Amino acid sequence: MKVKRFFAQTMAEALKQVSEQMGPDAVILSNRRVDGGVEIVTALDYDENMARQRLGNQAEEATNGSRLAEMHADQHRRLEDELSRSRDRIREVREKRASQGASYAGSFAGIQEEVSGGFGDIEPLPQAPREAYSDELAQMRAEISSLRDMMQGRRPQTEPEVSATTAVQQRLAERLQEFGLGSDLAGSISRRHKAGRLEDGWKQSLKMLCTGVRTSRMEWLDEGGAYALVGPTGSGKTTTIGKLAARYVLKHGSDSVALVTTDRYRVAAHEQLFVFGRILNVPVRVVDESHSLDDILDELSDRHLVLIDTAGLTSADKGYQEQLAELARSHHNIKTHLVVSATSQPRIMKSVWHCYKMANLAGCVMTKIDEALTLGESLGFVMETGLPVAYYTDGQKIPEDLHHAEAVPLVRLAVDRLKTLQQQQAVAEGLKEHA
Repeated sequence: MKVKRFFAQTMAEALKQVSEQMGPDAVILSNRRVDGGVEIVTALDYDENMARQRLGNQAEEATNGSRLAEMHADQHRRLEDELSRSRDRIREVREKRASQGASYAGSFAGIQEEVSGGFGDIEPLPQAPREAYSDELAQMRAEISSLRDMMQGRRPQTEPEVSATTAVQQRLAERLQEFGLGSDLAGSISRRHKAGRLEDGWKQSLKMLCTGVRTSRMEWLDEGGAYALVGPTGSGKTTTIGKLAARYVLKHGSDSVALVTTDRYRVAAHEQLFVFGRILNVPVRVVDESHSLDDILDELSDRHLVLIDTAGLTSADKGYQEQLAELARSHHNIKTHLVVSATSQPRIMKSVWHCYKMANLAGCVMTKIDEALTLGESLGFVMETGLPVAYYTDGQKIPEDLHHAEAVPLVRLAVDRLKTLQQQQAVAEGLKEHA
């Protein structure tokens, strides 16, 4: 796993550096404003299990994948700072030795070997008398030993871990996996149930899910602004925009809403959006070579709500980087949301999140709730990524099948879906026995 930090004056420039130096498979661990611009920490071949191992006991504070990535990025920043301090210290010792003209002994040979073994890019150390530089030796040995531990991902020296998994915790973890949660998240939640009956632990776990699933407080229709939906082809972006626009028109009229599409990569990509526009009497604008996204948003500045549809591109598609950079570098406050289908496998959900993470996601929209056997996969995804859920859809009716997301109703819906699945399985087993 290769981790690297990038600095640039703008987000678009930073993303360009990431694309050129790390390639399209780079994962954005964190991005933040710093003096003089922005900073992005990226990783290649990012592995959450490896990240947890490198963080050691600190990883217990990571309640979701997004927090884990941020903590890993912070660790990388500290590592680079430590490296910088070590280089500065080595430089000071060299300058001190040069100014004093001291003769060299072999006391620095050991630490030089440590440096060359762990960090080949650091200049060789000078050799100096033990009496003159004993304090420097001790400090530098400690620093480099710490850096080598961090680089090699060693866990801190702690007391042996004691497994506290009981039969109730094991059964609870199994039920949470039947619910749809991944094994890691199910195990983490079940271990918090220290003692008591299984049903008590189940209720406690559902409360934790309600707390862990973040949702948007304000509805877009009331708050207003520019909202972009990103995600793979077939996830339901355009249909969701049609539902949002229809609900807005029914409530506020068609004079203060507009639709925009950035999909100029596929033939006839705009047809469905134009159909919605004609039915609702809402203008539809297309971003192309003659009309940039910012130009169009400037023209639509008088509109209370602007909904932006995007092409369903992956990192391997032409135009992927261009589309995300276009959203990121806009001077308008575009709130980008990832559209995730509840029928997708958890691994695919996570892959899609990594693919679109550099678009500065403000939240997500869950679609096709009605087609999913269980909803635990979707709830586990939003818990691990930390993405607030703005809306969810459960059918093709416009706009009836669009719902503003709330944590408790979503968890309750997931429980009902699990009960339905269990009943269907029981019926199927009964029929099999009588066959």
